[in-house]
Amino acid sequence: MVDISAYALDKRVAVVTGAGSGIGRATARLLAAAGAHVVCADVDGVAAERTAAEFGGVPAEVDVALREQVAELIEGTARRFGRLDILCNIAGIIRTGLVVDVPEEDLDAVWAVNFKGTFHTCQTAARIMCAQGSGAIVNTASGAVDSATPEIMSYSVSKAAVVQLTKNLAAEVGRFGVRVNAVAPGLVRTAMTSRHYLRPDGSIDEDARAAAEKPLRRMSPLGMIGEPEDIAHAVHYLVSDAARFVTGQILRPNGGVAMPW
Repeated sequence: MVDISAYALDKRVAVVTGAGSGIGRATARLLAAAGAHVVCADVDGVAAERTAAEFGGVPAEVDVALREQVAELIEGTARRFGRLDILCNIAGIIRTGLVVDVPEEDLDAVWAVNFKGTFHTCQTAARIMCAQGSGAIVNTASGAVDSATPEIMSYSVSKAAVVQLTKNLAAEVGRFGVRVNAVAPGLVRTAMTSRHYLRPDGSIDEDARAAAEKPLRRMSPLGMIGEPEDIAHAVHYLVSDAARFVTGQILRPNGGVAMPW
């Protein structure tokens, strides 16, 4: 008989940032379905409440760019539940522009959320997890770290920094029983990517999206565009005991668009 109990997260305590929508929401829902107590953090408090209400999670309005709010999120969760087992850093933003045109305020905004926000949560969570002798952290990188895409330099650089942070932290905390990995998604249908296809009323122009996705599908050996749930399943694996021998790795659920060594 096949034993799938290693994927169970019964009574484990998880914090998911960016849980109000997209990959964060899908991840929070999946971890809860696997048995975890999930704190749903998002800069949009209403969205965080909406996600948490789906499965009885705990909502938290948090701007990960602010160290004080991050500390209260992570330390408050540990106080409330008596432990912290899982951290999923999924909150992120993007600003577009050519390298020669990017204003410093855009660079700072992306860096503050995507890298420093991940750093703040990792730093605080790692202290708690190391003290208790266990834990799993999953950060969110991007397929952008494997290719040079025009106009998203700020985003790509911030995600490349997340990759190195992930590896460094994994090397430091493994001896305490803490694992640190990252996912680097390919193109996924989320609000971040769908912004290009919005009509003036906020609805999605499906014809425009299909036309834009067609050449991207051709780049994938599977001919696919990802959905948030595809990434959530990868995160679930990495935080579960099924990945107990996995740390410092970058898992690429990207439809095969990039296949780095």
